[in-house]
Amino acid sequence: MQYICVHILNGLPEPLWYVVPEIYQRPLLHSIVQVPLRNRVVPAYVIIQQDTKPNVPFALRTIEGIEPFPADSHYIPFIKQLATYHMIEPTDIVQRIKQFLKVDKQEEVLLPTSLTHSAPRSITLNQQQNSIYQTLHQDLHAGRYQPTVLHGVTGSGKTEIYIKLLIDTYYMGRTSIVLLPEVTLAIAFEARFKQHLGSEVPIISFHSATSLTDKRMLWQHILAGKPILIIGVHLPIMLPIPNVGLIIVDEEHEVGYQEKKYPRINSKEAALMRAHMHAIPIILGSATPSLITLHNVKTKGWRFVQLTQRFAGSFPRITVTSLTDKQKRKNFWISTALYTAIAQRLKAKEQTILFLNRRGHSFFVQCGACSFIFSCKHCSVSLTLHDTTVLQCHYCGYKKHVPPACTSCNVTSAEFISKGIGTQKLVQIIAQQFPHARIARADLDTSSKKKSWQKTMQDFADGHIDILIGTQTITKGYDFPRVTLVGIIWADLNLHFPHFNASETTLQQLIQVSGRAGRHSQHSDVIVQTMGDHEIYKYLNETNYLSLYAHEMDTRKELGYPPYKRLCLLEIKHTNELVVDQEARAIAYQLQTTRNQQSYEVTILGPSLPPVHKIQKVHMRHIYLKANRIDDIHALMQHINKKSYKSMILFMAGG
Repeated sequence: MQYICVHILNGLPEPLWYVVPEIYQRPLLHSIVQVPLRNRVVPAYVIIQQDTKPNVPFALRTIEGIEPFPADSHYIPFIKQLATYHMIEPTDIVQRIKQFLKVDKQEEVLLPTSLTHSAPRSITLNQQQNSIYQTLHQDLHAGRYQPTVLHGVTGSGKTEIYIKLLIDTYYMGRTSIVLLPEVTLAIAFEARFKQHLGSEVPIISFHSATSLTDKRMLWQHILAGKPILIIGVHLPIMLPIPNVGLIIVDEEHEVGYQEKKYPRINSKEAALMRAHMHAIPIILGSATPSLITLHNVKTKGWRFVQLTQRFAGSFPRITVTSLTDKQKRKNFWISTALYTAIAQRLKAKEQTILFLNRRGHSFFVQCGACSFIFSCKHCSVSLTLHDTTVLQCHYCGYKKHVPPACTSCNVTSAEFISKGIGTQKLVQIIAQQFPHARIARADLDTSSKKKSWQKTMQDFADGHIDILIGTQTITKGYDFPRVTLVGIIWADLNLHFPHFNASETTLQQLIQVSGRAGRHSQHSDVIVQTMGDHEIYKYLNETNYLSLYAHEMDTRKELGYPPYKRLCLLEIKHTNELVVDQEARAIAYQLQTTRNQQSYEVTILGPSLPPVHKIQKVHMRHIYLKANRIDDIHALMQHINKKSYKSMILFMAGG
């Protein structure tokens, strides 16, 4: 008779013992089994297996099944640590991979017995690249935890270093994880890695656009303990992988690593936890490293290495121009400088990228007679005009046609005014001004379909498109050799967003999109159009980016913002606005009372209305918690009994 001790994957603190029936008499250590618990069957992770009956004061029940699961001894400690940090249940994390635990055996995908070997592209590193590669190569072979911040200017060849290390990891029999902040970028990197690596290293993506067949293939690789390269956004870091040897977080500064849906895990922080637990190197790459990351270099001993030169091409010339000047032009949104530059590129058969971080036609539609603004009936936002006839909510997807008359004062739609500009409207403006240009749009509306998105990117790379108009989906990771002009239509659009790091994130975005210009040319331009002047424009030349650190950090230290304080968010949600209002105030009062009684050094701000305080008929209130240590915030939060409130209470660890 066999006996196993398991951790129940629903957050129970104490392990439990079960009997293993004869049909399951095989090694079960580090497996997932189905066990009875009270009146239900739940998944559990096996931590001990033995022949002798344990001395426990209760009758042992029998397991009811076994799920195939990789033998990753670090996995349960990892998800427990991650769950504790984010104040969630471990099962919330396990749910992310539950589709693999229920694969029908008849549909099981077998690993190929042989691969058709295509020749990988050879990679020659320059002196700067090779020096960094050799340093990271030593970490890889030593098998030690070492966060390395790779600050490489745009076009400096960070990816080539990644590829050399990925090959090394594979031939050590280890699996690599490469995280990107967006699915579209993950798709682009997958194609790029396959071009360079051929079939030398098996590559499988794992994100929302990954097919079920590829997901099952990935699971079979992991179960078999075979080395592989896994590319994704959030999900790969949650997988049980017994032989992980290297983690790369590219564009590490991106807010896309913070999940917007519950559980609100920050994948970059999870990757650092995972690397530390497995004692492996982790690379954090970016042309614009986050200021918190740079602070960790100074205070936590993280290694900092730099690529200061472009692999090919030269840095673009940057021109800042005001949209509010009195100079006459054909259209308000296209300055004379930008119009002239586009015309020159078309004549020279070179390519242009126009960046505007707003999709749709116009921000909103307003009645010119009574000032009524058409808003979403489910969310606290105005509807965005699409295709000149459709109003759409960018939060819940609600759509309606522009009505023939104002619902407030009943004047006809002839009195309606569309305010602001989106990528759809910009396409129309550019097509009117340059009727012979080949124009394409790349934003969330167009990138939701994998094949069409890939075709647009390939057509642009092949020179079949003259002008590409897009949002932040095109600001990073892409290398278009014919692009010699980048136009930023409205640089300060997000600069005054009510968040402590608005200046940092705006500058990062501007530098990233500027970096698409001149990657294979000695002469290129970036034209930055603004509504007003701002301090960050001093740092637009990316070689000056690190100077932002001293300027910004003094202010953050004085005001007590990250990285000098931990800033966590408590979000209270309910469909009834009165309930969420009352309970948010009650929670804030309970937190303040407990803080005062227990002497926790935590600042409590709120409750307050977030900028968007209703989404899909669910009302929200925010409470912010600031402290020197996140442990103090965790301790304070332990006093909140979520079950005693009707509202959903969500915690986000924050910076």
